[in-house]
Amino acid sequence: FFCTHSIFVLTQKNRFFHLRRVALSLFETLCLSIECFGERSVFTMGSWSPYDDNGGTVLAVAGEDYCIVASSTRMSTGYSILTRESSKMLQLSPQVVIASAGMQADTKALHKMLQMRNVLYQHAHAKPMSVSAVAQLLSNTLYYKRFFPYYTFNLVAGLDSEGRGAVYNYDAIGSYERSGYFCQGSGKGLIQPVLDNQLKAASPLVLPPKNTLTSLPMDQALDLVKDAFVSAGERDIYTGDKVAILIITRDGTRQEELQLKLD
Repeated sequence: FFCTHSIFVLTQKNRFFHLRRVALSLFETLCLSIECFGERSVFTMGSWSPYDDNGGTVLAVAGEDYCIVASSTRMSTGYSILTRESSKMLQLSPQVVIASAGMQADTKALHKMLQMRNVLYQHAHAKPMSVSAVAQLLSNTLYYKRFFPYYTFNLVAGLDSEGRGAVYNYDAIGSYERSGYFCQGSGKGLIQPVLDNQLKAASPLVLPPKNTLTSLPMDQALDLVKDAFVSAGERDIYTGDKVAILIITRDGTRQEELQLKLD
């Protein structure tokens, strides 16, 4: 009996070691790639990601009676330009705009969802959504997808119920705050310091709350936005081609374009 038991244990061990060798072989075949540099072989782990950053920059500046929203139109992946005419803004009403940079597929999916919810809201309430309602809707939508987030960097901008400019900025899972200006996307590191230096709005965390709107007239704020994009286009390869600009006032929405470098 002891001899039979020993043979059985050895057989099981051999089977285990054989299965382990097969598993390791399959793992190396599927997950490892070999790149040869001269006489050396470097093993690198293969990887795949469901996300892709298509670049682009979006910006919004709020004033006492206006709001300016701007976005670059270049869509890239890596060092390749996929299109020079990619819209990153969605206008839900004459006074509310959503701007999103990041992954184009997620941006389109998010904008489609928000547009659907906006239409349902208008049918149910017989009025367009306010900028604060859209801000809360976007926050809820992003938080709902928190375990597999939309790879987008979002701004909500427009005029509030008092006719004053409003800009809401977001993180990946829906946390947001209202501010007087903000920038998102690949050019944020270049443009945001310029806005901080020129506009110098009070922090929304200061108590008692202070006005965060810029005191610049609309024409000067528009020139600042254009200068910021021209500067970013010189340094950021994902910001270029054109800038689409929406100027929101009580009288309606006006659209402008700014030509940037094509390289």
